[in-house]
Amino acid sequence: MEATQKQVEARQACVREDLVIVPMRAESSADAIVQLGALLQAGGFVKDSWIEATIDREKIFATGLPTPEVGVAIPHADVEHVLQQAIAVAVLEEPVEFGEMGNPDSMVSVRIVCALAVARSELLVTLLQRLVGMFQSPGVLNQIAESRSPAEIVDIFNYHIQIE
Repeated sequence: MEATQKQVEARQACVREDLVIVPMRAESSADAIVQLGALLQAGGFVKDSWIEATIDREKIFATGLPTPEVGVAIPHADVEHVLQQAIAVAVLEEPVEFGEMGNPDSMVSVRIVCALAVARSELLVTLLQRLVGMFQSPGVLNQIAESRSPAEIVDIFNYHIQIE
């Protein structure tokens, strides 16, 4: 029964077209977080505190991943800033710098930003594992970066993020 509940929550956490910006112009990592946070707020997925909490968290626990194909970041806030599961995605016109996950003194040039809104910490761990696995699949990040419509990006995420 628990697996079924996780599947339901994972589907709720998947990407929707109204939470995708392609292409996005951002001046900085904070600007990208603000723009994606605004989408999440408008959709009723996060509290007003989410944007500031995510920017503050990013300074301490950086989320940039130096993947071989395209740099990606997975900014998120703690669960108390979230109302409902969601993932907002942006493909940036020009890369911005995010601190590297596990090595905040190093920077990653990021073109894909996946802002997470997850209301339960145990689901956050599972979702992060699935995302990292997806990003390690050959060609997936290039496929996302070359997408020209929100629908294409939604299809890619829905195909790759399946939580049993």
